[in-house]
Amino acid sequence: MQLLRPKISIGFLIFSTCFMLSSQEMGFEEYNPTPTIVLPKNEVKKAKFPFIDVHSHQFRMATQNLSDLISDMDQMNMGIMVNLSGGNGENLRLAMENVNKNYPNRFVVFANVDFENVGTEGWAEKTVAQLTADVKNGAKGLKIYKSLGLRYKDVSGNRLAVDDERLDPIWAKCGELGIPVLIHSADPKSFWDPFDSDNERWLELKTRPGRKRSATDPVPWEQIISEQHNVFKKHKKTKFINAHMGWYANNLAKLGELLDAMPNMSVGIGAIIAELGRQPRNAHAFFVKYQDRILFGKDSWKPKEFPTYFRVLETDDEYFPYYKKYHAFWAMYGLDLPDEVLRKVYYKNALNLIPGLDKSLFPNN
Repeated sequence: MQLLRPKISIGFLIFSTCFMLSSQEMGFEEYNPTPTIVLPKNEVKKAKFPFIDVHSHQFRMATQNLSDLISDMDQMNMGIMVNLSGGNGENLRLAMENVNKNYPNRFVVFANVDFENVGTEGWAEKTVAQLTADVKNGAKGLKIYKSLGLRYKDVSGNRLAVDDERLDPIWAKCGELGIPVLIHSADPKSFWDPFDSDNERWLELKTRPGRKRSATDPVPWEQIISEQHNVFKKHKKTKFINAHMGWYANNLAKLGELLDAMPNMSVGIGAIIAELGRQPRNAHAFFVKYQDRILFGKDSWKPKEFPTYFRVLETDDEYFPYYKKYHAFWAMYGLDLPDEVLRKVYYKNALNLIPGLDKSLFPNN
């Protein structure tokens, strides 16, 4: 008996072969497998305690409808939002007017300094006078953007260093006024490192090439960070909040040394939760040891991303996803922090650093 064999066309074979080859060829950007591991889930949509977000940006606070923000804040148990983008002068005054009229105890506004024209006659005096007026109008702190050290130049065209002595009156005035300075200097060191297979930020730099820097763009990473630390050490009476854990969340031993050396420096965890979530035991020990020096902050205002922060800080969950693959292609693990440490990170430390906050919003304060 003769077996019947199906006829397969040459075209079909070519198509099948090409399909299999194309399905196996993919770049790192596309490779994003669904984990097969089955683990307990303790997703946290709402923080265990009311919290203060010390690192938020609302550029239209002078005119925006704040009730929309309040709705999102209440859903996640945010007691107070610190808007670091208050500007100065009239813009800040109008922002405070909107806040005071509608939700005076739920929003805090930080002032900003314009570093253009440093070196012109009377610049420092005018800037300090403006900052003083902004604080009188309700600003609770000063936010310094990374453009200081990266982009700003003085009137002679020279890069304006973070520790330029012409800026000293600003830091001194903040100490005198009793307001903190939340400062962001540089970016992750990987942005300055070679763009090769050893760089953890390869995917981010490939998809966002404008973030890549070199030792001459504008200067080495170490130089900018050193300039920032020089300011902290020189102005011991001023309280500084180092944004993004000073870019040392991936080296907590070094960060601990810096905290020991600079008692007027605290750190915020904005945009670096992925670093903490991959070293749960080490980070847990760090948070316990430096529990009085760490503040909650998120940075970008995307409410759907906050639960990852809560889950990393509050639970002992294992191997759960971060929300931006290009930022962190690894999985997260929970730190399982004690309640008292959580309270300090969520609100107590901010209450101690930022003047005039409504403590009645927070239990056990």
